Amino acid sequence: MPFNDGDFVKVDYTARRSSDRSLVYTTLEKIAREEGAYDAETKYSPQLVVLGKDSALKGVENAVKIMSVGEEKTVDMEPKDTFGERDDSLVNVMHLSDFRKKDINPQPGMRLDVDGRVAIIKSVNSGRVVVDMNHPLAGEKLTYNIKVVEKVETDDKKVAALSEHYSLKPDSVAVNGGVAKVVFGPKVKKDSNYLISKASFSEAIFRYMNGINKVVFEEEYEREKPETEKK
Repeated sequence: MPFNDGDFVKVDYTARRSSDRSLVYTTLEKIAREEGAYDAETKYSPQLVVLGKDSALKGVENAVKIMSVGEEKTVDMEPKDTFGERDDSLVNVMHLSDFRKKDINPQPGMRLDVDGRVAIIKSVNSGRVVVDMNHPLAGEKLTYNIKVVEKVETDDKKVAALSEHYSLKPDSVAVNGGVAKVVFGPKVKKDSNYLISKASFSEAIFRYMNGINKVVFEEEYEREKPETEKK
């Protein structure tokens, strides 16, 4: 049964370049390990897609909309449905001195943040640095193998799925009367990454869930025990 805009759906997928079938990304740890692409920092698990909300690539959304839970299919996608066509205006020449002022030694293939965009150094020659700010997969035709794992039904589970999407692990989530209450216990590490993720998480709740008008965070902290007491 096809899904509707606003539905929360979890999917597993593996993306490959259509030209040579090389792996681009997968949510499946087994495939990552088999193809020598495993990254210990990556969490391999089904990804959340909120349909009709631009939460995923257009090609992925379009494919998922006409699928059913448990269904699996392979879809070839044009650049317009994934990362767009290449734009020559995004390839610029910068002075080497601009990088040296920031203590950066640019090398071909290096990825940098330039004016808030990911850029790839294409070449360094005679004091000039060619920088490409196109997405690394711009202009590529991609093939996605997609499996619909689950449709997330209740508001509590939707908020929990969003928290997981932003790498947060609340102790509990409850939605009642348009208010979402999210509890982070003392064991949750509350560093700068936590603060940034929490802000993105709360914004996503309002963006994707029209029935929620307030988000309440409850945080617990405990004094650390002295080293002598930990033994």
